[in-house]
Parts: sequence; C-alpha cells; structure tokens
Amino acid sequence: MSLRSPLSRRVLVLAAAVALTAPTAVAQAAENPYERGPAPTNSSIEASRGPFATGQTTVSSLSASGFGGGTIYYPTSTAEGTFGAVAISPGYTAAQSSISWLGPRLASQGFVVFTIDTNSRYDQPASRGDQLLAALDYLTTRSSVRDRVDPDRLGVMGHSMGGGGALEATKDRPTLQASIPLTAWNTTKTWSSVRTPTLVIGAENDSVASVRTHSEPFYAGLPSTLDKAYLELAGASHFAPNSSNTTIAKYSVSWLKRFIDDDTRYEQFLCPAPRGTAISEYRDTCPHS
Repeated sequence: MSLRSPLSRRVLVLAAAVALTAPTAVAQAAENPYERGPAPTNSSIEASRGPFATGQTTVSSLSASGFGGGTIYYPTSTAEGTFGAVAISPGYTAAQSSISWLGPRLASQGFVVFTIDTNSRYDQPASRGDQLLAALDYLTTRSSVRDRVDPDRLGVMGHSMGGGGALEATKDRPTLQASIPLTAWNTTKTWSSVRTPTLVIGAENDSVASVRTHSEPFYAGLPSTLDKAYLELAGASHFAPNSSNTTIAKYSVSWLKRFIDDDTRYEQFLCPAPRGTAISEYRDTCPHS
C-alpha cells in the first residue's frame, strides 16, 4: 500500500495520534513521514519567519502555460525530504506582488509556495481556479524545484476573486489537501461538492466582498461533514490579505500543516476554536478526525 494513498495517509495520521503518548518525539515523527520542522509553539507560528531558510525563483509568463507566471518560494534544505505545496492567486486587477508576503512566510514554515500572476488582471474566479491548478501542475512537473514537491500534498489560496478561484479549484480537483479563500469574492455561494478541508477567512469591515454576502455563505455552503472553519478578522477591510498579517499567517500555517502535512501537532491551534481581539468570529467543525 503506497504511503501516498488516501487510506494509508489516514492510517498514518491515526498512528501519529497514538504516538503522542510515546516516550519520545522520534516515535511520533517516524509514524508520520510528512511532518516537517520542530514542534510548533504559539510564538513560532506567529513569527515572520519559520525554521527553514528559503530561496526563490521567478517563472516567466513566457514559460508558463495556463497562467501568467509567478514566483516560487521554497525551503533550501532537502534534509527532511519533499514538501507540500500551495499556489496563491491575487485578486481582481491585482498582481502577485499584492500577496507576495505570503511566499517567504509560508515557505519558511516548510512549504513550497507559488504566488502567481493571472493571464489577465480581469480574470473571473472560475478562470483563476483553472490557473491555480495549472500553476500546481507546472510546479510538480516542469518547475526547477519539482523534485522538492510531493505532488500528492497540494493546496490553494487566493485573495478576493483569487479566493473565489481557490473555491473553484477545490470543486474541480477534490484531491487537493487544503484550501484557504481570503476575503473571497464569487457569485456562487453553494459548494456542496467540495471535499477539500477549507478555511474561509473573512474581514469584519469588508465593503467589497462583505462577509454577509460572501465569506459566511461560502462557509455555510460547504458540506456540514467537511473539515472546515470560518475566521473573521476583527475591524479588517477587504484588503487585509494584501499586507503582512499575523492572524492570517498563523492560522494559514496551522491549516496547511494540519491538512497538507497531516501534522496533528498543529491541531492545538485550531481546536478548540481560537479566540482573541484579532478575531471577531470563528466557526468550525472541530474536532478534526
């Protein structure tokens, strides 16, 4: 049975949970080959940089197929093996520079991160979803860092229409392991066919894609049986994801680690539901199985 099959991954996660009672952390790591980096702490996931040194490489729009090029951020060490990966789309009229801060921040926590430009700055969510998937395909088959990426451990993120694109990508490719729409915009509100664990991040004062008409319906429109969460940023605007944001980074890292790496060490930051002055509302389907 392949370690990459869904059944074997569930067995490994269960074994890792059992190993939490083992006398050493080595036993736990041996049961989950996807863990990367040291045991997390609250301060380690809030830090602007994680434990991995990172590099980056540019992908020209001329060499890209199906999307507009972008920048790949990656851990420079290969001592721990391959990494999970995530592609991130900007929003309507925006370039990858608007979400570039997420590249090194997430990569330094042990992921390969691809912030992309879209074919047109006016592309709608469905197109952005297709482009996120095209970027992941490029990353795993043609990129200069493809040997660092585990093609079975992939996720998507996006801001605004890019967040709507992340929802579209998970609908079209249910094998994705994690999705994080950031103050997302999409005319579709029901996502009953999505099978990917999804963290919806909205902003309390969003006047472009209000949580009442977008993020909250997205969360409600996902299956009730899905591993999902809704985090609302207190006092934040639609453009909160366009600059360094500790709350977005902290819970994005935790979600990606938990569901792309099957790393149950990060469950503590998601269940029970987090609270704090930076969060105006949080909903979830804890506990995660």
